[in-house]
Amino acid sequence: MLSRKAVASVQHVRWVRGLSSRASGILSALDIPSSCEIPGVYDGRWKGSGETLESVCPTTGEVLAHVRSATPSELREALEKSKDAHLFLRKMPAPARGEILRQIREALAAKRDPLGALVSLEMGKIKTEGVGEVQEFVDICDYAVGLSRMMNGRVVASERPGHTILEVPNPLGVVGILTAFNFPVAVYGWNFSLSFAAGNANVWKPSPSTPLCSIAVTKIIAQVLEKNGIPGAVSALLSGGKNVGETLVGSPDIPLVSFTGSEAVGRVVGKAVQSRFGKTILELGGNNASIVMPDADLSMAVPAVFFGAVGTAGQRCTSTRRLYLHRSIAPQFLDALQKLYVSLRIGDPLVQGTLLGPLHTRAAVGVYAEAIRQLREQGAHILTGGQKYDQAEFDQGNFVQPTIAIPKHVDPADAIWSTETFAPILNVAIFDELEQAISWNNSVPQGLSSSLWTQDLRSVGKWIGPEGSDTGIVNVNVGTSGAEIGAAFGGNKSTGWGRESGGDAWKQYVRWSACTINFSDAAPLAQGVDFSA
Repeated sequence: MLSRKAVASVQHVRWVRGLSSRASGILSALDIPSSCEIPGVYDGRWKGSGETLESVCPTTGEVLAHVRSATPSELREALEKSKDAHLFLRKMPAPARGEILRQIREALAAKRDPLGALVSLEMGKIKTEGVGEVQEFVDICDYAVGLSRMMNGRVVASERPGHTILEVPNPLGVVGILTAFNFPVAVYGWNFSLSFAAGNANVWKPSPSTPLCSIAVTKIIAQVLEKNGIPGAVSALLSGGKNVGETLVGSPDIPLVSFTGSEAVGRVVGKAVQSRFGKTILELGGNNASIVMPDADLSMAVPAVFFGAVGTAGQRCTSTRRLYLHRSIAPQFLDALQKLYVSLRIGDPLVQGTLLGPLHTRAAVGVYAEAIRQLREQGAHILTGGQKYDQAEFDQGNFVQPTIAIPKHVDPADAIWSTETFAPILNVAIFDELEQAISWNNSVPQGLSSSLWTQDLRSVGKWIGPEGSDTGIVNVNVGTSGAEIGAAFGGNKSTGWGRESGGDAWKQYVRWSACTINFSDAAPLAQGVDFSA
């Protein structure tokens, strides 16, 4: 067993002082002032006279900036401008919209490093992940550029002579996009790129704890729109808290709401939008499991589980939270995994080589502590971790020790297994047969991501088939965390059934019309119905 002291060893801390000067440099590179209150509302011009939001660095506790949110009147005005902007955009041919997306892609790529650094500064993920998140927006722009020439309908054979049927996609109007703190750039990119290609205006309500990332992204997009004579309200920004979100969710002027966040809030959003017959894309909780079979290549599986459980300090919706190990390889696997935990480089996420940054907020530290308390109370064996770091370097930040725990029992109904804890806690159980592990995988309310590690084709077939994993992302010899933009991203069950990014996700951002065209000299009815006098 490894000691907690070893895990928190100071020799693995990566730290650089003087964050304030670096923060100013990052903001300056993105044209964001740091010495005054920043307007957080954009609908073609920057404004904001509502309550003040604080952007706090989770690494040091430093207040990075104050951002002015939207008042009710500013919100109403922005929505009206977005409706007008849609009327402009829908007249533009889809390939022409694709050209605008190509320019946005180039503008984002030019700011990739400072924007990625801002993600690290404001959200807390390590810099390589912050830059990777910006790259995800760049990549989905590439995808949407091609899509702008391929958003095709269908020709359907008609049973009536001289008739043809067309299924035609058209823009919806205004799309409301509500994003979470953990991906303050990429998730808007997934939605905006496809929605814009489809001809919609977009209203973005970001997490109130990451307003600077949304302001930086909006500035980049706005410059491209302005250069091309396109109304800025095509990509409107509404910084604010719960009241702003409730207004967007309840507005009949927004036919589609894409929401990323918790299951509890997603349930409220879904009911509110459905009550007015709107559409939703819900990306909610993920309580993701990795299953490791006795024939797995451990040289691949161990690092993947390590990243899945520890990457972004366990704050990805695809983070690995449950690990099911076959009895024959469990000791070997856990020994190798613990060695990686001991070697973990902790500290300032902006420093090259750091692998673990802070949790995003003090409240998240409290959630972590409560989950650890429940594990201990129920007799779980804590292999490593289980508390905050106690070195002076971490006093002002939200740093916690990544934890591996072996609960006493595997009860799928128990909160230990069925609840998503947004922190680096990995619960481990031992199984004997694949069917048992699949049952455990499927027994939780959530259904986002899962992975099986095996070299047996029969196990693969069982895993991906109707008796296998019930998640939206079903991986083989790939970890639960991380996804490419070409495939649709989303989950099942209480994860919300939403799909974003690639695949056929674009079809959610349009309204469909079945158009029957009669080019004959008669008007027969379908099914041979005769209604003649």
